[in-house]
Order: sequence, then structure tokens, then C-alpha cells
Amino acid sequence: MASESTATTVWQGSLEKGRGETTTASGTLEQVEVTWPARVERTDDTTSPEELLAAAHAACYCMGLSHELGGAGHEPQRLEATATVAFIPGEGVKSSRIEVSGTVDGIGEAEFQQAADAAGVNCPISQALKGNVDIEVVSRLED
Repeated sequence: MASESTATTVWQGSLEKGRGETTTASGTLEQVEVTWPARVERTDDTTSPEELLAAAHAACYCMGLSHELGGAGHEPQRLEATATVAFIPGEGVKSSRIEVSGTVDGIGEAEFQQAADAAGVNCPISQALKGNVDIEVVSRLED
């Protein structure tokens, strides 16, 4: 059975002068403002589709990396991933760069890098972006 997630955006006005509010069905995001200027100029009090995509990619990636590591017998103590999504007006979303650090006992840098790369290919959000968006993973094993 599929797990479904739902979000709704209500938009009013033109692209350049209009504004919208996005709400997730779970209520974790409620009437979060989205605007064209926020999308291309980044502001502190609004979000953008790309920022929401970055959040989804970072969360999904951590879950995927945890799975990769656990499957190799190395349960992570802590993982921290930051996804940066690049949007070029008129061209679209071009890339997602994931920077990840992790604390994992009993593993070396090479094995951590291998698991990090595999998660970058195999997590469901990466799979959804595959073929459309360049994905880069930069990993660092913490002591």
C-alpha cells in the first residue's frame, strides 16, 4: 500500500506580484507564504518550492543513509545532511548538493563514503529527481 503525502497551495495574483500559502495535510507547515521574489531572491520569512524540495531531500537522504549503514551492520549514532537545491529562473531546478556528516562506530572513511554515495542514488527523493537534476554528495565521517 502506498503512503501518500498531501500539501495544498492557494495562489492569488500574477507570478511576479502574486503570493501563495502552502499548508501540509499534517499541519506541520501551515499557511507558509510563497512568492516569486522569495523564490529567486530568498527572504527570511517565506519559503520556496526549492527550499521545500531541499528539506525533503535532506530528510529522505538521512533515512536512506541510515538504511545503507544499518544493512552493512553499522548503525549510525548521528547523521546530519544539508541539501542545497539550485534553481535557475527559466531553466528550472538544476542540482541538489547534499553535504553529510556522520558519527558511526566501527566504520572507515571509504566505507562511509560508499554508503553515502549509495544513499545519494537510492533514496526515494533522489530516485524521483534522477535524470532531471544533478545530485552531488559530499560526506565526512566524524570521530
